[in-house]
Amino acid sequence: MQIGRVVGTVVSTQKHRTFEGAKLLLVQPLNIDDTPRGAALLAVDGVGAGVNEKVLVVLEGRAAGEALGKKAAPVDAAIVGIIDTVTIHD
Repeated sequence: MQIGRVVGTVVSTQKHRTFEGAKLLLVQPLNIDDTPRGAALLAVDGVGAGVNEKVLVVLEGRAAGEALGKKAAPVDAAIVGIIDTVTIHD
């Protein structure tokens, strides 16, 4: 899993049947200090996240599909949590 921030939405009128009704979001992975890390990725939203929210993302295809209750879905990334706070202890 990794932490990211929702930076955009994706609208797709033609998509695989397992994605019908699913919300697709662009997520920017974040470093521990909240700076962007790498390229943004496309994720299926499983929790009702919105733009600018910090989220928990599962990046393994099978785990991502299972997290959404769609084991056979062609999913690479799924948003499985909205993060309220992150505390780093010394």
